Amino acid sequence: MNVTLTVSSRGTGPGGGAVHDLRRWLQRHPELRALIRQEPAAEPEPGTMGAASELLTLLLAPGGATAALGAAVVAWLQNRRGNQTVTITRPDGTQITVTSERVRDLSAGDSGEVARRLAEALEPRDPGTAATGTAATGTAQPDPASRA
Repeated sequence: MNVTLTVSSRGTGPGGGAVHDLRRWLQRHPELRALIRQEPAAEPEPGTMGAASELLTLLLAPGGATAALGAAVVAWLQNRRGNQTVTITRPDGTQITVTSERVRDLSAGDSGEVARRLAEALEPRDPGTAATGTAATGTAQPDPASRA
């Protein structure tokens, strides 16, 4: 499963420099290193200024890589100055958003819980289970209305 990561900084929009920093951070993790691809910035839409942010794409298998990615993203955000947001987009279009404001001051246990929930949100879903992104917790929660 391919997921894409984008990084935004409050007030500045997509953060190309932050994407490079996140890529370097993820490459420090042996289980993620070979899975990362950086996509070039897309051409800007007509009538807009500048190019869109670069994307990181990761090919994830269920299990270890999703857990490693969740932990790495939370740790990276906790170590950033300023306010960054990482949005992870699953192939089905579900977006999971984690912000540095929400994770910076978490205890180790709470950080681990956010990382676990993020990894869980990245796992492939049964076709009958929908997910909705939740910026407040940084994870996606199953939609109760979709359960039979």
